[in-house]
Amino acid sequence: MKIGIVCYPTFGGSGVLATELGMALSAKGHEIHFITYKQPVRLHFHPNIYYHEVSVPTYPLFDFPPYETALTSTMVNVINNNNLDLLHVHYAIPHASAAYFARQILKKTGKDIPYITTLHGTDITLVGKDQTYAPVVTFSINESDAITAVSDNLKDETYRHFDIEKEIIVIPNFVDTDRFQHSNKEHFKKMLAPNGERILAHVSNFRKVKRVEDVVAMFEKVHKQLPSKLLMIGDGPERQNIEEYCRTLNICSDIRFLGKQDQVDEILSITDLFVLPSQYESFGLSALEAMACGVPVISTNAGGLPEINVQGVTGYMSEVGDTDDMAKHAVEMLKDEEKLKQFKQNAIAHAKTFSKQRIIPLYEHLYESVVANYKATV
Repeated sequence: MKIGIVCYPTFGGSGVLATELGMALSAKGHEIHFITYKQPVRLHFHPNIYYHEVSVPTYPLFDFPPYETALTSTMVNVINNNNLDLLHVHYAIPHASAAYFARQILKKTGKDIPYITTLHGTDITLVGKDQTYAPVVTFSINESDAITAVSDNLKDETYRHFDIEKEIIVIPNFVDTDRFQHSNKEHFKKMLAPNGERILAHVSNFRKVKRVEDVVAMFEKVHKQLPSKLLMIGDGPERQNIEEYCRTLNICSDIRFLGKQDQVDEILSITDLFVLPSQYESFGLSALEAMACGVPVISTNAGGLPEINVQGVTGYMSEVGDTDDMAKHAVEMLKDEEKLKQFKQNAIAHAKTFSKQRIIPLYEHLYESVVANYKATV
């Protein structure tokens, strides 16, 4: 099958899932065409993968470059030149509306193509609810030939806030357990924690919704009770504020800001505990990748996180902002070697239920069904 994948090429969950999905499908023989404004960060070469860059010319007339128009034109060209069977767009804004517009253009030339929209989170829970975008988001989602969401929570949120007329199919995020697995990096761990300190980690895009300040506040409480280090992986608008916050707490010497990292799996392999105190997560892919590497999770019970972090089994959940409770559970695990070992084993076992081997066939079945139904109706 020839499939066009449209996504944001960033470290965010939607871009990561779309890229990993495309690479997994290409390995199974499908021809995958990525369409976006720069090469996705996790995209690697494969004979079945093609990348098409969306170029947006700038003109003095435009205060804001018309990306959606350029994206639509690129979609039309890629579909025509490569005879695609299907478009799969990730993140509703603006990809779903661009897909609809591209399909209407193609119909004028006698060609038709179905498109699937996958909802990922803030396209529904934050940006999409803005009345500036809501009518277009609702329309373009309803015009999709299939709609998927990455968690039951996101499905429910979408129905709650939008007048969706079709079934939303839940296909959860997945993890590549061949890549994300525990590996022996003791030499690396000794460099960062030479005296056997426990290592905590956080991965995000450092936006306000991630509540990164709670990571540091919780770590300070843990740090007072046992020797520990904190690794902050990623970058974003809140990083400067968080670094300043660390300085006010006088614990900067035990916190490392590592920025964006390609080899997150290697860092997670030396980590004892993963911290994700977000205000909202539609799924929590970073937590799932940590679990696959044998790292228990301390998270909030927000959004779709309860669907992956099993309370008292793979880690613990607390109310949003309750850093005292998070620290209490963290210390409880980190002080007990046998208990920590059991949590690590539980995390690995649970992560395997979200492996790409289990999830990719769900997408393949959906693709086949959508294409067959579409051909039967045109």
